[in-house]
Amino acid sequence: MPEEIEMADKVGSVSANRYAEIVAELRKLVETASRIQFTIGDYALEVEPMRESGGQERSDGLFTVKDSLFRLAEDIGLSYAMVNKARWTASKWPKDRRVSGVSFTVHQILASITDDEERFTAINSPPKGKVRWTPGEANRRVGRQVERPVTPQEKISAIHTLATDEEVAATVTSDLLRRPAVVAQVDQEDKVRVVEELTRDDHVAAKVTTGLLRRPDVAFRAMSDDTARHQVNHAQVERGRQAREHFEDTSPVAPAIRSIHRSVQFLDLVTACHAFVAASGRVVPGLRDRRLGDDERVIVHENVARVRATLDWIETAVDTGKVDVDGELAKLLQDE
Repeated sequence: MPEEIEMADKVGSVSANRYAEIVAELRKLVETASRIQFTIGDYALEVEPMRESGGQERSDGLFTVKDSLFRLAEDIGLSYAMVNKARWTASKWPKDRRVSGVSFTVHQILASITDDEERFTAINSPPKGKVRWTPGEANRRVGRQVERPVTPQEKISAIHTLATDEEVAATVTSDLLRRPAVVAQVDQEDKVRVVEELTRDDHVAAKVTTGLLRRPDVAFRAMSDDTARHQVNHAQVERGRQAREHFEDTSPVAPAIRSIHRSVQFLDLVTACHAFVAASGRVVPGLRDRRLGDDERVIVHENVARVRATLDWIETAVDTGKVDVDGELAKLLQDE
């Protein structure tokens, strides 16, 4: 039991009392270091005062601001980045607004608060339940990523940062998707987006779609969607067209079939026009006293434009025998 009490009173390898002594000594050193960094910033400001917002960072002489600060940094043995950051931080904290006992690092983080009064008030108001500002709390205050994430959103941000490399992101995603408990918590819309991203490759999409359409319930729901049903019909027509072209290119009886086919094409064209008129006659009256939403109207107008362009194409083909399409019509038909 005494050994457990002794271990509880330790921080790392030192006793709690010794740890308190170390903290007190280091706070003195941090305060000294903060004064030094502010002094560097003040002198850098003297060499190169901050320019007005939008002003050019150029001195009256031959040197740009960067040249001057780079020379200063080299002459005192520090990096340009350190001197430049100290200059900027010092410019945000007039001497009478700097708070003793608050590190230069915290001043530097809170310096990104653009409003002066808000910034000066913030540094004197540590987070609720905290005696003093820490770099982590300061980063939370200005909306930056923290080194030790606590909230779910902070952890999510940290993961995103670590997964900026595409290979890392792919591996993490693959691992997470193997965890049923994780997948179960993803809402339906996000699952749909995940599937869409994973099936951007046409070969993968075709393989997945074929497998899904073999499931009767999935196939029924998919075919209840007008666009999906139209695309399937379009694919069937396209496949038939390709088969017909292959037949005409390779079959010895193709010339005899073509003369018959022309008559069939005439009948198909008349039938298609009749079917469109009949379908429109059934559907349009149903719109009485109903106002479509903005998105719905946009979709209808786009399709009417396709129909109108297609009708012009039909008339041209019938009158001239030319079936070539211009670029605009080709684009409209391709969208289908």
